Amino acid sequence: MAFEASELTLDKNGKIYHLGIGPDDLAETIILVGDQNRVDLVGTFFERITFKTQNREFCSITGTYRGTPISVVSTGIGTDNVDIVLNEIDAVVNIDLENRKEKEKKVSLDFIRIGTCGALQEDIEPGSYVISKYAIGLDGVANFYQIPYTEDELLATDSFIKHSNWKDTLNYPYIKKSSDRLCKALQEGMEAGITITANGFYGPQGRAIRIPLSIPDFKENIRTFKWDNCRATNLEMETSALYALSSALGHNAVTCCLALANRYSNKFMPDYKEQMKELIQTVLDRLVK
Repeated sequence: MAFEASELTLDKNGKIYHLGIGPDDLAETIILVGDQNRVDLVGTFFERITFKTQNREFCSITGTYRGTPISVVSTGIGTDNVDIVLNEIDAVVNIDLENRKEKEKKVSLDFIRIGTCGALQEDIEPGSYVISKYAIGLDGVANFYQIPYTEDELLATDSFIKHSNWKDTLNYPYIKKSSDRLCKALQEGMEAGITITANGFYGPQGRAIRIPLSIPDFKENIRTFKWDNCRATNLEMETSALYALSSALGHNAVTCCLALANRYSNKFMPDYKEQMKELIQTVLDRLVK
């Protein structure tokens, strides 16, 4: 059965609607970044660029690093944008866009998110690298899909709900684990732990500027959660949807973040370009090792 035009949306050139990409435009290893300007920053490490396109906040390039094809795609901020990017990239590689039918032979991709975050533990200083072994989704995106969860992930979710005194007026949380293979390949020298993915930067991350929080102790409730010898390490806005959708679609995913803030000590690092370049170099070197 073919996907209808309103469900699988394509542009006038027959490419996937939001990203503007088609078959063979992307490599099977894809770095995801939030900031569209970071796409070109990653591209400065490539020997050559073979493809580039941009539509709205979605910028994509493909090139080679030490002879290995790698793509970089910007998602923008938030799990809503990750929902677009993951579904559209998967559609490009696993659906025949011309006939609008699912391909019999599926392609499994590697997604590596390189982003920024706020640390939740006093000893994780701004400038530290954090790798997300688990992601707790407070965003609700995964709840609209039939996502496969392991027994470990379901038990972890129940434990988090009890530990945090989770209110039923909030989105029902979910927990997904990263790709063991990608995490093992990248984690040396990084703080491995549990990433909390929020659906906003201020209130949903326990920040109150002029509007009082509905849960004043929210940050402390999540900061003290532990599972599988991991502690809650950081807050950000994309990883949970990346892990959930990748798992459901048969792909692999991991997130590596540069900590810009420490939510315990209240430190913040506004100028982080050099540290981000070092993280990008580290990830690229380990991906092609």
